[in-house]
Amino acid sequence: MTEEKKNEAADEGKQGDKPEPSDDLKTTHHTLGDLSYTATTGRIVLREEVTEEEKYNGRKPKAEVSVTYYVLDGADVTSRPVTFAFNGGPGSSSVWLHMGLLGPRRVDSGDAGNPTPPPYGLLDNEETLLRHSDLVFIDPVSTGYSRAVEGEKAKDYHGFTGDIESVAEIIRLWTTRHNRWLSPKFIIGESYGGTRGAGLADYLQNRYGMFLNGVMFIAPAFNLEALYLAKRSDVPDPLFLPTYAATSHYHGLQEGRELDELVAEARDYTDEYRSVLAKGQNLAPEERAAAVAKIASLAGVSEEYVDRANLRLEHTRYYAELLRHKKLVTGRLDTRFTGPADHHIHEQMPYDPFMPAIGGPYTAALQYYLHAELEYENDAVYETISRVIENWSFKEFEGKAVDVIDKLGNAMRVNQALQVHVAMGRYDGGVPIEAIEYTLDHLEIPLEARERIETKSYPAGHMMYVHEPSRVQQSADLADFVGRASNR
Repeated sequence: MTEEKKNEAADEGKQGDKPEPSDDLKTTHHTLGDLSYTATTGRIVLREEVTEEEKYNGRKPKAEVSVTYYVLDGADVTSRPVTFAFNGGPGSSSVWLHMGLLGPRRVDSGDAGNPTPPPYGLLDNEETLLRHSDLVFIDPVSTGYSRAVEGEKAKDYHGFTGDIESVAEIIRLWTTRHNRWLSPKFIIGESYGGTRGAGLADYLQNRYGMFLNGVMFIAPAFNLEALYLAKRSDVPDPLFLPTYAATSHYHGLQEGRELDELVAEARDYTDEYRSVLAKGQNLAPEERAAAVAKIASLAGVSEEYVDRANLRLEHTRYYAELLRHKKLVTGRLDTRFTGPADHHIHEQMPYDPFMPAIGGPYTAALQYYLHAELEYENDAVYETISRVIENWSFKEFEGKAVDVIDKLGNAMRVNQALQVHVAMGRYDGGVPIEAIEYTLDHLEIPLEARERIETKSYPAGHMMYVHEPSRVQQSADLADFVGRASNR
């Protein structure tokens, strides 16, 4: 027995002869029209360096992270871009971007007013970003098939910093193992994936010296104060009003008015609305009456309701109220969607009708796809939305609002080639267009650096790609961005 084998045997003996976890990956080969590509799915072992009493004690396995990645066959790895993708939550797997927008296969889910019934289906995605970039989908710990290894605590990854560090390590590992350090590199994140993505752009270059070509944000949650995550803040209500106006128009409550005109009026009222709220109890009666009438007219609800809400509609209450007269609840992540409730005296929306409309199709499609087409066997539950993540830690922001725009700003100041793409949905009732724009307006970068930021808006919701015309246009916009930002 060689010395190396003796050491390995001794190590196994110390662990009770139980082998350490190892990568569990399955590779298959596919074509899509003229595309020939290799798909790999499974789990990668995430290890952390251990130092005890100032002595290096190796890299200890901490978690097994599920990934799916696609590589174009025969491409030059020094010129072929690669994009790392993830969703948000926190607590969401990457299924939505994977099977809805970017991957070579996509779910048949239907859209608002025309959902696809069970058992759903899969379609070829002719517009896949794989035509322009290799793709790596990452499920953060406790989502998808990702789990902490036996004896380790998953909660170490259930927080802002632990999450970013673990996802960054998977990106570093994949890039190194596949010899892609000279490839144009991108990340794309949706919703809380925007929070993670801004942090990652900064962390990757500071920790690993990995400078990205571009970051793509889909409905990014940059500043949580702008999204009703801070009590009594005067920031969110004016920023949500244009979305309320668009939503009321979509549901037929703004007869005779044009959508663009209505939204523009709501946007123009933003500064005055914020000023009204800032006066609090010092608001004169006539000013209050005028504000009540204006807000009610734009939002499509009664003046009595606005008055009782003390001028602050708050989105989960508004989505319960808007179509109460029709005994319907309006969607939050996509306000075009509606659904029934068990009763209609809820103060806040009892559920988001958008989620059950897409949850079934996406889960079924991914389960079938991984097992039948990618040939990966795993009996664990694929957590599309994790049920075990609670009390996500934002300890880094204690005493202040969760706002990561400074991290994106630092990444752009240090990496003066970094390009930014931001996609927004007009009917996104969770992260409205105006909330994103407000945060970008407060990005502290040189004026000329703003030319490196592009924004695109679509006539759909948070996951704008469930709307077919938006999906096709968004796919073209992302392909164009990757091409331009690759510097090739």
